[in-house]
Amino acid sequence: MIKLYGIFGFLRLSISYIYTKLFFSKARLIRLPFDIRNRRYITIGKGFTTGFSCRIEAFPLDKSNKNCIKIGANVQINDYVHIGAVESIIIEDNVLMASKIYISDHNHGGYDINHSSAPDSDPIKRLQVSKPVKIKKNVWIGESVCILPGVTIGKGSIIGALSVVTKDIPDYTIAVGSPAKPIKKYNFTSKFWEKI
Repeated sequence: MIKLYGIFGFLRLSISYIYTKLFFSKARLIRLPFDIRNRRYITIGKGFTTGFSCRIEAFPLDKSNKNCIKIGANVQINDYVHIGAVESIIIEDNVLMASKIYISDHNHGGYDINHSSAPDSDPIKRLQVSKPVKIKKNVWIGESVCILPGVTIGKGSIIGALSVVTKDIPDYTIAVGSPAKPIKKYNFTSKFWEKI
């Protein structure tokens, strides 16, 4: 371990490991610094692993919602991932995330036909508008992806780096771009990813 991380890296990792076992006993490793806000509304599954400087925050609009953020088993997130919820974000088992990912189920204000916030109003005072987010099992999310409210990402799908996910992504699909669009789907008969 010392050869891999160096003395200071090994000490830093050791402190993170002790913190993990003291405060998140089911987790594998939570690297410090780590910011979790309103933990009582967040469920973290067995084997959870983080990179450095991750932030997970729940500010439920409905205070009876004990699972505002629910993270399944063996989820791994890398450095600088930010997950914020006021209603519901569910991340199922075996999801792997790169660094600098943002996932949110809400906006400060509404910007569509159903609810429209005035642009001259103070953004912090605008009504929070939310739609649940769900990331299904075995999803791989690339570097610097942004996942916006109301999105479901299907089982086994891959989201390419720098993508902005604004709409649902079907199961077993590769999606890229801003906004993210499906470009390939896995064919279980041929066992290849095929262009759509």
